[in-house]
Amino acid sequence: MKYLQKRSQAPNKKIQRTRKLAADLCVSLHIQEGKEMTEKVIERYGQRVGYTEAEVERFHEGGHRIRHVSRLSRAAAKYSIQAEVVSSKNCNSGHTAGQTFILDVDGNFITKLCPNRMCVYLISQLTIPVALINERLSEGLEPNDFHFMRQLRCLDSGVDCYGYGEVMLKVQVVPRVKEKG
Repeated sequence: MKYLQKRSQAPNKKIQRTRKLAADLCVSLHIQEGKEMTEKVIERYGQRVGYTEAEVERFHEGGHRIRHVSRLSRAAAKYSIQAEVVSSKNCNSGHTAGQTFILDVDGNFITKLCPNRMCVYLISQLTIPVALINERLSEGLEPNDFHFMRQLRCLDSGVDCYGYGEVMLKVQVVPRVKEKG
């Protein structure tokens, strides 16, 4: 009986070893494909921004820039950043509640998806939340789960505080926006 048990277990162990080797090979191939894809992304990025070969080599130092660009390139196909005017009073640029500003995940305004006039005192306040979103995306974290500046105000303090007007934005990551609608 023991002989039969050992004999029936032998093929199972062999099958398990074969499956483990196959799985390890698949993981190894997947990692290699990932490295090749990352290098292509970095190469395209370097071409787009005008890096020299030496600058591309320096870009690899530290690893954080490679991770950041690689992960943001994947996130770009999925997400946009939306800043929506939630309140507005006496805005000189004419921003009104419900208006939206759409940015790509790199922080570039998609101008055809934004108001024609954009106040520098308002849009300058997007720097920190966009950087926080960038960081979360590049670290593989939930992009909308940042703590600070989910809502922000323009630099103007409003008439009651010796200013001119005031606007508040809500900032969030949304599924990628492609057309105005």
